[in-house]
Amino acid sequence: MNHYKTITALHQDNGYPLPEHPMLSLLTCKELTMCTWGKQKFTTDFYMISLKKMKSGTFMYGKTRYDHDNGSMSFVKPRQVIEISNVELEEKGFIIFIHEDYLLGHLQHEEIKKYGFFEYEINEALHLSPAEEQIIWELYEKIGLEYRNNQDEFSKDIILTHIDSILKYAQRFYKRQFINRNSLSGNMISKFHKTISEYFESGKTKLHGLPSVNAIAGELNLSARYLSDLLKQETGKTALEHIHIYLIDEAKNLLLSSDKTIAETAYQLGFENPPYFSRLFKKEVGLTPNEFRLSVV
Repeated sequence: MNHYKTITALHQDNGYPLPEHPMLSLLTCKELTMCTWGKQKFTTDFYMISLKKMKSGTFMYGKTRYDHDNGSMSFVKPRQVIEISNVELEEKGFIIFIHEDYLLGHLQHEEIKKYGFFEYEINEALHLSPAEEQIIWELYEKIGLEYRNNQDEFSKDIILTHIDSILKYAQRFYKRQFINRNSLSGNMISKFHKTISEYFESGKTKLHGLPSVNAIAGELNLSARYLSDLLKQETGKTALEHIHIYLIDEAKNLLLSSDKTIAETAYQLGFENPPYFSRLFKKEVGLTPNEFRLSVV
């Protein structure tokens, strides 16, 4: 598997013109029609932000295949496996490659890590309305003006400000997508609780221990970060917080309906460490398991 440490190497391997800056690259539909990576998978030291309408070909990262919807944005972080082969785009499209070293010494070095959509799978791409797409293109063109003109000491800050604006708009548009798609796909919190219940009822706690966000997200065919962000939008709580709520509710029931010790209760729920169970219970309820049991009797 190829690993690209420089944007220049990626350009050279794919027949693109050399980038205007060694750590930043802007590619539009014209260059991207030359894309011939074949079936080779690769990784990079770059962030990738793209907007595309695919007519044919394959674009994959994470575990899933790009779903070809119109006006879709995707976000890839450094060292994530990517596969692009024989891509043909409809209308306009772009890719921005940002080497992680380009962000050194700038606030964006830490800020970009806070955007959860860099952790999403490709089937969780951001689908834009025409008005949203226009906003993104306007920002891209502003970046292009700085990128292609004589760069000076102000250029980097201006470029990164526009990139941050793209990311902030993407976060806003994802929230809209969560709301719109949730109305079509059903209430995610209900599906989430159903999946956790099935996890316990099937005896998976004995084999795998406590349900993890990754495990539940996998059952729902979502990435852990997308699931958590979706639940946060819908309920104000993350996926992990909902797992803890479910565990504590189950614990309360077991504590009041059986004579099992605290350790036995913890093991039944899938906790390998009873003291951790007691600490979590105290944090969520305000009482230790023993104190809770005595308070209700």
